[in-house]
Amino acid sequence: MPLKRTMVYAEADDLAVIKDAASRSDASEAEIIREAIHLAAMRLRRRSEPLRLRRFASGDPTLAARTEEILAEDGAA
Repeated sequence: MPLKRTMVYAEADDLAVIKDAASRSDASEAEIIREAIHLAAMRLRRRSEPLRLRRFASGDPTLAARTEEILAEDGAA
């Protein structure tokens, strides 16, 4: 994917940390910044999307009340 140029303002302390991290690794300062932007964007995207959990119907109306008992039987509790 082609890169686009943008301007980002950062605090001097943060830039010093990025510079130090780049000098200790094979990554450039720009790579570290791009990765941080990507991770932050993905984290925010995940928070705004619904969880898409499937519903489960066991057919046992006492299942929730017996959870601890069931886990103890399996050795999980």
